[in-house]
Amino acid sequence: MASATGSPTTAGVDRRVEALARVPIRLRLTLVFAAAMAVVLAAIGLFLYVRLGAALDATVDRGLRSRVGDVAALARTGASVNAGDAERLAGSGDSISQVLTSDGAVVDGTPGPGRRALLRDDELTRAARGPITVEHRMPGSDDSVRLLATPVEARGGRRIAVAGASLEPRGEALESLLTQLLIGGPIALVLASLAGYALAAAALRPVETMRREADQVSATQPGRRLALPPARDEVRRLAETLNAMLARLEDALDRERRFVSDASHELRTPLAALRAELELALRRPRTAVELEDSVRSAADETERLSRLAEDLLVLARSDAGKLPVRRERVPATTLLASVRERYEERARAADRELAIDADSSLEVSADRLRAEQALGNLVENALRHGSGPVLLQARRRDGRVELHVVDRGEGFAPEFLEQAFERFSRADPARTGGGAGLGLAIVDVIAQAHGGTAHLANANGGADAWLELPDRSPGER
Repeated sequence: MASATGSPTTAGVDRRVEALARVPIRLRLTLVFAAAMAVVLAAIGLFLYVRLGAALDATVDRGLRSRVGDVAALARTGASVNAGDAERLAGSGDSISQVLTSDGAVVDGTPGPGRRALLRDDELTRAARGPITVEHRMPGSDDSVRLLATPVEARGGRRIAVAGASLEPRGEALESLLTQLLIGGPIALVLASLAGYALAAAALRPVETMRREADQVSATQPGRRLALPPARDEVRRLAETLNAMLARLEDALDRERRFVSDASHELRTPLAALRAELELALRRPRTAVELEDSVRSAADETERLSRLAEDLLVLARSDAGKLPVRRERVPATTLLASVRERYEERARAADRELAIDADSSLEVSADRLRAEQALGNLVENALRHGSGPVLLQARRRDGRVELHVVDRGEGFAPEFLEQAFERFSRADPARTGGGAGLGLAIVDVIAQAHGGTAHLANANGGADAWLELPDRSPGER
């Protein structure tokens, strides 16, 4: 049974792959290119070697057919293959010729083989039936010879005409080609590998240029981007992607800086007020009423600090994707009634009315505490900046549930609607008291955590703010 860690062979392959992955990409490309070129050169060399051998064999065979025809013609007339022009026709040098009887006796022939028959007994039998081609050692030599034998009817009876040619020139030509391939192949491979390395270096040069540019990009140089290559290729698309990433990072860093700056400003105001109250309380003896007023003011500022810290914590968790949401089926009327109960005393003190308009059968899939927090922010915003009665409304639309908070105030400024859900965004930027400008941002992140959205609009004679939440959880039918 194989172990859980794999066989030694697999482990060895994994180590080699890991070692190759550590090799620079330029060298890896060169090695792959060199391996491919080695295969191509070997295939071309083999093809040339085989083709040349076939071409030489065809040439030898054509010569043999021509000479055996001449020998057969001489045998029919009874002329000798060594007499005058007959010798020229029969061939000379590396060529040999014989005229044999059916039992292997040499009737005539060139001087090379002498009186020894070029064909063996079994070959004589086959040659008597028709033309055959065989290869032998040259008589008295180690060189190979190719023989073509064919039967012929002569004056003295049936004869066998034999023409042969040495294969030494063919072997020398193939050996010369093989030597040239063995010498030229490695040289060509080295040159091709160097060219491949240079090509890989040229191809990666724009990437290296981008790397050096990216290394110089810093937060102290906002707006700096990588230069785009002129060619619309993969390198250009990489540069465009990196520039888009730099833009997103720059935007995130800018938001982070504004967030820290605004948070510091918001924390400074209640801390300064709290410190002033405590210093005034300690500066001289105070009556019980004065001390109570100072402690109450300090408690209010402390509550403001606590709410601001809680809001910042919610936003930080949302940015990290860790805002906890525990969904449950909650009747919409229950959510709205709970929020109205929480703000009813404050509304009564402001001589405002909180009303509910919702179908009792309407339910929403939500984290009850988070949903009440979001609705509470909308109600607080309506009580602080709106006027007239505040209507808490729930209705279904397109398979989702909308939870509305509608007032009868002046509504939102048109320019504020576009940035209302941004952090520390206020309808009146000059206002330093009251909220920190995080209420609507909290509403937005809670809605997104539920897979919903938050909206603002100016209704007829007032403002309308609402949450759009799913009526079922993602896995619920």
